[in-house]
Amino acid sequence: MSNLIRKPTLESKSYLIGIFKGLMITGRHFFMNLLGLSKRPTIQYPEQKRNYSSKFMGVHVLTKKENGEIACTSCMLCATNCPAECIHIVAAESPNPKVEKYPAVYEIDLLRCVFCGFCEDACPVDAVRMGRDYELAELAERNFVVGIDYLMNRPALNNKNISVFHEPHKVVTKTAVGH
Repeated sequence: MSNLIRKPTLESKSYLIGIFKGLMITGRHFFMNLLGLSKRPTIQYPEQKRNYSSKFMGVHVLTKKENGEIACTSCMLCATNCPAECIHIVAAESPNPKVEKYPAVYEIDLLRCVFCGFCEDACPVDAVRMGRDYELAELAERNFVVGIDYLMNRPALNNKNISVFHEPHKVVTKTAVGH
């Protein structure tokens, strides 16, 4: 029984020793980097960009049909499955007689989004995908609520967001979209 009880050490009695050890580690890294004795994990951004896994989930992409219309059918499954409740959809009757409804408003609040990919998994017509864009710098919060125009036609997509469901022979892999 006496083996289970440990005597308190000087280090566990005084927080100053822990603080001193932390400062020593920080100082060692500071001087090693300052003198160039260690390899720094710094990249020269924006000239050099970090390579991410093909599983990386960035800013959403709304895909198009082959005729250029939005592939979304306003089924609301993406908004229902979103744990952050950041997707807002307003459905309207489609002017195309072959399509029942389309999203008049499709907005995603990127500040609320947790980039989990549940919206992509829930979509039955491959209308929502997680893109490869990761550069999200804006000056105002309102710029992080993005709509249909941004999600379908931003320059980083290079017009490569055709839906797999609607045109499987023109599949664009996730790694080809964006950077």
